[in-house]
Amino acid sequence: MNKQNTVIKVEKGSIAEEMGIEVGDILLEINGQQIKDVFDYRYLIHDEYLVVDIQKANGEQWSLEIEKEEWEDLGFVFGSGLMDRAMHCSNRCIFCFIDQLPKGMRKELYFKDDDSRLSFLHGNYVTLTNMSDEDIDRIVFYHLSPINISVHTTNMELREKMLKNKNVTNLMDYITRLSEGGIKMNFQIVLCRNINDGKELERTIKDLGRFIENTLSISIVPFGRTKFREGLYDIELFDKDSASKVIDEVEEMQKYYLKNHGTYFCHLSDEFYIMAERPMPEYDTYEGFPQLENGVGMITLQDRELHEAIENTPSDNIKRTLSVATGKSAFNFINKICKDITKKFPNTHILVYCIENEFFGKDITVSGLLTGSDIVSQLKDKKLGSALIISENAFSNDTDLMLDDMTRQDVEKHLNVRVIKGKCDGTQMLKQILDVEDK
Repeated sequence: MNKQNTVIKVEKGSIAEEMGIEVGDILLEINGQQIKDVFDYRYLIHDEYLVVDIQKANGEQWSLEIEKEEWEDLGFVFGSGLMDRAMHCSNRCIFCFIDQLPKGMRKELYFKDDDSRLSFLHGNYVTLTNMSDEDIDRIVFYHLSPINISVHTTNMELREKMLKNKNVTNLMDYITRLSEGGIKMNFQIVLCRNINDGKELERTIKDLGRFIENTLSISIVPFGRTKFREGLYDIELFDKDSASKVIDEVEEMQKYYLKNHGTYFCHLSDEFYIMAERPMPEYDTYEGFPQLENGVGMITLQDRELHEAIENTPSDNIKRTLSVATGKSAFNFINKICKDITKKFPNTHILVYCIENEFFGKDITVSGLLTGSDIVSQLKDKKLGSALIISENAFSNDTDLMLDDMTRQDVEKHLNVRVIKGKCDGTQMLKQILDVEDK
């Protein structure tokens, strides 16, 4: 019996409520088939006639005959969105960020998922190393598309070294089967200097080019190092010159794929251009921005959205003073766009502060890994105005919780200022700024 199938809520006015389903009941079978996960459930309930077997909280078993409209929901709400336990990562990747976390953080931050269902539902990346032939068949059968796959390299000897897992050799076979099944794929490469870059990166891109018809994008992101890396594999960070070399190499590959296939195919994250002190690629090169969650094209998109919003918003004379806390990577960009905003709105004053990441170490420069403790300690004596904006990326999954367990409300209390979770969407960001008024 799968305890993940326990009902935690019954929707009002639903078939489940009408049939007497209650919180604590357990879904056993639909039409004689056991439910492994949410995809079995969604597939099986589409019929107009169902036999649903339930175990009541008191141990009784009910068999309910249900007639309904095709695809009509039953009204069950389960405790787990997957209706199953998430598959744990079996790799020990040399670049794993979770292995670089300090002790004592909240438990869920240490869980390494590697589950294709979460890839489909939430955009998580999977390595395919803990999957079976049956798992691949289920993806194709249920058409769980797109799937996000962490590749890193197509050199199997090198991949085994990077993932520290002997079960890596099925990668290309599984990708082939997914592609033949019509599954669209996004690929990710965490680039480690002098390990899977250079000729190895070129080989990886070329090998993935075999699946170009079913590839939505390839993102290439740099390895990130925290100060808690003692005892782990020694990986050198990219610097200005090495980042420039990567850009040159990838842009050559982009030219080839654009000429021969009509797509740029592979894209570097914004961090490479920041490290190399080079301008971001043009808006159209990102082909719809399919990998924003990996920081690919985020600055270019936000810049376009903000400047369009500035142009389309009438100027005003409202007095407003506010501040923005950002990481080192985005500081120059945020500082520039805030100056552009104040040109259009002359009575608006925006103070932009660059927060050093003392919590994880100064090599970590992205805004999404800022902590409340660093923000508080570095801004406690600063002028902040009527509100402080912190990127929504620094908060956990639509909550007010930051990585160090400080909340937005904690930061407000310590700094005595209203804290706004800044939108990444440029139009919404401008609206948030203009909604602030001095008291």
